[in-house]
Amino acid sequence: MKEIQEKPRERHRMIVPFMDLKTEHHALQNELRDIWEGLLDSAAFVGGTLVEEFEKSFAEFCGVKHAIGVANGTDALMLALKALGIGRDDEVITAANSFVATAEAIVHSGATPVFVDIDPNTYTIDVNQIEHHITERTRAIIPVHLYGQPADMLPILDLAKRYGLRVIEDAAQAHGARYYGRRAGSMGDVACFSFYPAKNLGACGDAGAVTTNDSDIATNLRMLRDHGGLKKYEHSVVGYNSRLDTLQAAVLNLKLARLEKRNDLRRRHAELYRRLLSRTTDIVTPYAPDGVTCVYHLYVIRLENGGRSGLQEYLKDHWVQTGIHYPTPIHRTPAFARFQGSPCPVAEKCADGILSLPMFPEIESSQIEYVANLIRDYVESRA
Repeated sequence: MKEIQEKPRERHRMIVPFMDLKTEHHALQNELRDIWEGLLDSAAFVGGTLVEEFEKSFAEFCGVKHAIGVANGTDALMLALKALGIGRDDEVITAANSFVATAEAIVHSGATPVFVDIDPNTYTIDVNQIEHHITERTRAIIPVHLYGQPADMLPILDLAKRYGLRVIEDAAQAHGARYYGRRAGSMGDVACFSFYPAKNLGACGDAGAVTTNDSDIATNLRMLRDHGGLKKYEHSVVGYNSRLDTLQAAVLNLKLARLEKRNDLRRRHAELYRRLLSRTTDIVTPYAPDGVTCVYHLYVIRLENGGRSGLQEYLKDHWVQTGIHYPTPIHRTPAFARFQGSPCPVAEKCADGILSLPMFPEIESSQIEYVANLIRDYVESRA
C-alpha cells in the first residue's frame, strides 16, 4: 500500500461548500422583502389566503387534490399517521436507512416501526423484503424517497392493495421527482414533505405539508393541525398546533415557480459528477433506474473498499465540504435499539461507506471538476 501523499498533484485550491443557501436568497431578496413588508402591513401572520394559495399551487404541482400545510416535515408524518387512524398495537414498515424523523413519527403515533433493509443500488427500501415483514398487526408502509430518488412504488402499492395496508410516502427529499411520470407525493394514500431550508424546495425556516387525493383524510388533517377543528373554538377531535406560517407559505409559493429549473440544474450537475467519476476505482455513483427522474437532493457516492474517513478528511484539507447521510441506520441508534428486528446488513454496510458530495443548483462546473479530481487523486494514491 502506497503512502498517501499530502498533495498527489498540485492543484489550484478553491472553496467548495456542501450547499449554498445564501446565493439563492440573495437573488430573491427584493421579492422576499416585499413579502415580509406586505405581511407587516396586513399583520396576517397565521393562516389566510397566502397559505391557501400555496396549498393550491403545491397540490397542482404534485398532481393531487389536496395539500395541507403544517409546521414541519416531522409533524407531516405524525399527523398523516394520526389521520389514518394508526396508533397503539399497530406496526408500520419503513426503511432502515433514513433520517430519524420517519421512525420518530411512527413511535409518537403509538405504533411500532418495523425496519426493512435497503436496495444496494438505489438505497431505498428493498421491495423484495417487505412482504416477509408483514404481520397481522401491520397497518402501513412508509417508503422513503431518499436523496431525491423515488422508491420502487409499483410493487409497494401492489403489496398494500393485497394486504389492505396504507401507503405513506416520505417525500421530504423528493420535491418534483417522478416515478414513471407520476410525481413523488401523488402515489400513496398520503405523502409527507419537509420544506426545511436545505431542501430542494426550502422555506426560510421550518415548514411542511401533507398531500392526498382523499378528501376525508384531508379534512382530518386540517382538523388535526389546528387544535382539532376547522373553525376557531371548534374542537371535533384532540388536535395539535401545527399550522404552516403565512410567511413561509408565501416564500414557498415564490420558490415553487423556480423549482423545476433548479431541479434541472441538479440533474445536470449529477451527470457531470457521474461522467467525471465513472472510471474511478472503488467509487460507486448514484444509480437511477429506468422510469425514475431523480432530483438529487443529495449526491451520494459509496466507497466500495473503505477509506471514507480518509477521503472526507482529504477533501476537507482541500477546502471541500462533505456530509454523511446517514452515519447509523435508525435501528442501530440508541433511541431505536429496542425496535431491532431482522438484520439489515445492506443498510449497515452502506452507512459505513456513503459520502455526500457538494450539490446545489448554483455549484459551478469548475467546482465539480475540482472535487472529482481530488477524489481520483485520493483513490489513485491508495492503489
